[in-house]
Amino acid sequence: MSEVAGVCDDRFSGVRALLAENLNSGAELGASIAVTVGGVPVVDIWGGWADTEHAKPWERDTITNVWSTTKTVTALAALMLVDRGLLEIDAPVCRYWPEFAAAGKEGVEVRHLLSHTSGVAGWEQPMTMEDMYDWSASTARLAGQAPWWAPGTASGYHPLNFGHLIGELVRRVDGRTLGRFVAEEIAQPLHADFHIGLPSSEFGRVSNVVPPPPLPIDVTQLDPDSIMVKALTGPLPDATVSWTPAWRRAEIGAANGHGNARSVARIQSAVACGGRVDGVRLLSQETIELIFEQQSDGIDLVLGEQVHFGIGYALPSPAATYIPAGRICFWGGWGGSAIVVDTERRVTISYVMNKMGSGLLGSERTAGYVSTIFAALD
Repeated sequence: MSEVAGVCDDRFSGVRALLAENLNSGAELGASIAVTVGGVPVVDIWGGWADTEHAKPWERDTITNVWSTTKTVTALAALMLVDRGLLEIDAPVCRYWPEFAAAGKEGVEVRHLLSHTSGVAGWEQPMTMEDMYDWSASTARLAGQAPWWAPGTASGYHPLNFGHLIGELVRRVDGRTLGRFVAEEIAQPLHADFHIGLPSSEFGRVSNVVPPPPLPIDVTQLDPDSIMVKALTGPLPDATVSWTPAWRRAEIGAANGHGNARSVARIQSAVACGGRVDGVRLLSQETIELIFEQQSDGIDLVLGEQVHFGIGYALPSPAATYIPAGRICFWGGWGGSAIVVDTERRVTISYVMNKMGSGLLGSERTAGYVSTIFAALD
């Protein structure tokens, strides 16, 4: 029997029981769940195993690759620069990154990058996962590409290059790399154990992810020139790459953030609480309002689902039925990790695990935990 450790307010006993059930059934290997209300932790639980051999328990400070949940931290970094007046949402990207104007992208705005509507949803082939580690070369390639659709007219999820696009803006405006900015301006002030670019000294705490079942989309049966195929194979993701030192050390703001539910919930509680947590101010309420300016409403050209993107985050969408209506923003990672921010309740909900599930917008486990927590809140 797997023990669930940590603290859990009595009203959320159902989520503790559900985590225990999933750990004991084998649906989960190791996982953590966190909930904050008004910035105060009311759930901070974890359990299971950090390895498939069941030799190393998942502990309080265990971290893992959270995949696209990373994007919400990357988006927060950009919004902080907006808040400081250093980056304008409606400005063309080429104001800050002149080379990006190439190949018909002079009209692409900062908001288009943050809302997956830029038309630059991936790299033109050939492109490997390892190619992403060369920041200068990989961002130069993005700057030189033509958009795959008219920018601003539709969303097309940017699976692996979102962090390079936003990260290069951060570097051009602030002078620091994305990983350093996140460390110095977000993680350290909030005492949040989250990293984009993991130091080798922290490798011993990492629980390797267990690769998921195949994607529900068989890209080999689709038109290789379609936007969906180009984005999902540019480059083709391989979960086992996250086990490598090179991946961990790289700064891939779309997909290689390392943390746990506590650290993700802590960071995003700034959005839930009007921009300030425990005296640390990251955003103004005015900038938080930008998140909720809906930028897309149709079928996403890459995900094939109806997703409503705001600025930097998704908004309640038909494709994620476990997210209730309201002033909520969210996103998650490949395999099921998730962060949900409810600004009306001043709540954050985060789930991070090592055993990846199926689905593109959360797994069945994600939906179960989030639904149970919202039921307790109501």
